[in-house]
Amino acid sequence: MSVEVAPEIESVAGPSSPRPPHRFTRRSFLTLAATSLGGVALYSGEIARHKLSVETYTVHLPRLPEAFRGMRIVQISDIHYLEWTESFFLRHVVDHVNALNPDLVVLTGDFVTYGPIRWPSEEAHKRYALRHLPECVSILGGIRCPMRYATLGNHDMMVGGRYVYGDLVNQGLPILRNSATPLERSGQRLWLVGLGSACARDVDLDRAIPDSAVRDKEAMIVLAHEPDILPEIAKHGPDLMLAGHTHGGQVCIPFLPPAFLPAYGKHYPQGWFRCGPTQLYVNRGIGTIGVPFRLNCPPEITLMILA
Repeated sequence: MSVEVAPEIESVAGPSSPRPPHRFTRRSFLTLAATSLGGVALYSGEIARHKLSVETYTVHLPRLPEAFRGMRIVQISDIHYLEWTESFFLRHVVDHVNALNPDLVVLTGDFVTYGPIRWPSEEAHKRYALRHLPECVSILGGIRCPMRYATLGNHDMMVGGRYVYGDLVNQGLPILRNSATPLERSGQRLWLVGLGSACARDVDLDRAIPDSAVRDKEAMIVLAHEPDILPEIAKHGPDLMLAGHTHGGQVCIPFLPPAFLPAYGKHYPQGWFRCGPTQLYVNRGIGTIGVPFRLNCPPEITLMILA
C-alpha cells in the first residue's frame, strides 16, 4: 500500500517546518482492518440482509399444457422467522409478492427456527419458535394469491412439524407433504407435487408422485426443501423442481466457496441446474441462520413465467 505525502507549502512567513514521514505501523494496519471488517459486518447485517432481490425467469417446460402458458409462479423460501428475520421485513416480502400478481405462490419450507439465542435446552428452542409461529403465519396470510401451497423444511420439523403444518393450513396455506394436487385449466392438467424434508428423513417419492401423472406423461412441478435429492427426483421424470434450504451460501466472498452450505444443500447452492429431464431452481431464501449476515447473496423472491 502506498501512502502519498502532501507537498510542503510555503507560508507568507517563510518555509514551514518539514513534516515527519508517515509511518504505516502494525497498529495502523490493525485499525484499518478492524474498521474495514466492521464496515463489512454493518453492510452485510443491516443493508445486504434486507436488500430484497426479485429474480424473474421465463421457464420452458416441453410438456406444459397450452392452458398453463404464461402462468406466473412466485417462490419464497427459508424465512426463519425471528432467528433474524424481523416482522417488518417479512411484511415487506409479502407486499412484493402481491405486487407481482402471481397465479400461484409456493413456499418451500423453514418458516420458523430455533432463534438467535442459544437456549439451555432443546425444549426451550422449540418453545421460542412455536411462540412466534402464529405471528409468522398471520403475516403470510396477507399473500393475496388465491392459489398457495407450501412444504415443510428441516427446521420446521425440528421445532414441531405438526404445529407448523396445522397453523399454516388454518391460515389457508395448504401443505403438500409427500402428496400431490392437480392444477386444472380449460380441461388441462398440471401436477404440483410436494415432498417432506430430506434432512428429517421424511421424503416418500412413491407416495408423493401420482401414478397417473407418470403413466400419462403429464407435466409435473415438484416442491422440495432440500435440493441435493435432485438425482432421485429426476428418476421420476418431473419437469421442474423448486427448492431452497441453502440460502445461496449466505456469505459469498469472490473466488472462495460459499461460507454456509448445509447438509443436502452442498451440490446445488443457488440458481439453475439440470439432471436428466428435470430442471432445478434453488431459491436463496429470505432469512439467515447462525449469523445475521448476507454478502453477495441477497434475499430472494423468484418469479417464474411458464412457457
